[in-house]
Amino acid sequence: MSQQERTVDGPVPTGRTAPAHLDELAQALEQAEAVIVGAGAGLSAAAGLTYSGERFTRLFPDFIARYGLTDMYSAGFHPFPSPEVRWAYWSRHIWHNRYEPGPLPTYARLVRLLAGREHTVITTNVDHQFQLAGADRTRLFYTQGDYGLWQCSVPCHVATYDNEETVREMVLRQRDLQVPGELVPHCPVCGEPLAMNLRVDASFVQDEGWHEAAERHRAFLTAHQGERVLLLELGVGANTPAIIKYPFWAMTADNPHATYACLNLGQVGAPSAIADRSVLIDADIDAALSALEPMLATAGRP
Repeated sequence: MSQQERTVDGPVPTGRTAPAHLDELAQALEQAEAVIVGAGAGLSAAAGLTYSGERFTRLFPDFIARYGLTDMYSAGFHPFPSPEVRWAYWSRHIWHNRYEPGPLPTYARLVRLLAGREHTVITTNVDHQFQLAGADRTRLFYTQGDYGLWQCSVPCHVATYDNEETVREMVLRQRDLQVPGELVPHCPVCGEPLAMNLRVDASFVQDEGWHEAAERHRAFLTAHQGERVLLLELGVGANTPAIIKYPFWAMTADNPHATYACLNLGQVGAPSAIADRSVLIDADIDAALSALEPMLATAGRP
């Protein structure tokens, strides 16, 4: 079984919140020859990109009133009455979560912390906030898709299409919760509707860019096997642990020089087999990254 599939058995202790753990994380960053970042939904939530509550009611009051929507996640599966209404919702969703930076500079803090360090990023997030914060896109692997891309809904071919220009038009021109019919996107090859390039089922298109990013990520892991590696997990919960969490545990177990760090607000832990090489911080991610910056600056880093 490969390191990307194997998990590490053992009880999962709870995380502790104490300033000493930030010191440990700062030290691990300073000593690491390479950093492997795994980012989950909790990182975007820490940046203020929440899908429910005040932000949802502020951005979608009209859709809430008419369709009884409760949050952005479930709204994505709502059976809207027409393509024009569906794309009125989705264009607004895409715009506020993909093309606008998060309310808090969480991603920018992380990008600054990684500057000058050999690193790669794997993320299940589809909002591409890393790129908006100035990250090097060649170091990013978005496994689950991109709000900024469309694909054929069939799909009849393996390609994706940038949607920024059309989404902007949809947001600007929608009236009465509908977009003009001529803006509803269709596949240029077969004429069927275009769909979001998101991994919701087996129709998800892994295009050339996806495979190139996957290969760069795999090559990075191979190149740094056995080195002093920091596996930095940020905001990863229990929904998709097989993509980031379990592989990070396994890679830490396989490499005696590796350190596993888990930073999240809740759901923080590590198997007993790697507990002595784990840094567990149960805290707000934005606040923790903010506190890390001056620590690393004091150590002479940018």
